[in-house]
Amino acid sequence: MKVRPLTIDGAWELTPVQHGDERGLFAEVFKGDLLAEVIGHRLDLAQVNLSVSAAGVLRGVHFADVPPGQAKYVTCPSGAILDVIVDIRVGSPTFGTYDTVLLDDVDRRAVYLSEGLGHAFCSLADGSTVTYLCSTGYNPTAEHGINPLDEELGIDWPTSARDGSPLKYELSTKDTAAPGLSEARDSGLLPTYDDVTRYLRTLAT
Repeated sequence: MKVRPLTIDGAWELTPVQHGDERGLFAEVFKGDLLAEVIGHRLDLAQVNLSVSAAGVLRGVHFADVPPGQAKYVTCPSGAILDVIVDIRVGSPTFGTYDTVLLDDVDRRAVYLSEGLGHAFCSLADGSTVTYLCSTGYNPTAEHGINPLDEELGIDWPTSARDGSPLKYELSTKDTAAPGLSEARDSGLLPTYDDVTRYLRTLAT
């Protein structure tokens, strides 16, 4: 498996080696020992989520209070998405920036984002299936969002689906009503870089 750090500290792209023949293919899409070596501790898997999205669906930008936050290992076994990781840690050198990775059923990449980062994606094909290995379970009182179309974030969302057809964005009511980055920061909703750093140190001990 090839590992590439993203431009945001605490996020990585992981590309598996695929072994194929006339019967199909096989790939190791998650390796706990390798991930632990990369992030400095083992992923304590608490919950596995799955979503299926039509082309044009935007989900996110989602994040959780730290501690404990919610680290995610994200793959797209079927279809294609543009996965987006956003640095929402107040005080981070890269606060307010984002990085993207194409996750699809061709290269079968994954992304890992650590606690304190925001996550979003745009589905590029009908039926795009996304799996999330999560370090904590669902906690509605500790989970929040930023509007993925916030102009300050300025995410360059794709305008064409995988088949070349134009995309029409669809958001949930909750994501549409989510605050922008500055509003979330000013209201104290966002984690701080120092708090996240301190918490991650406890996981490495």
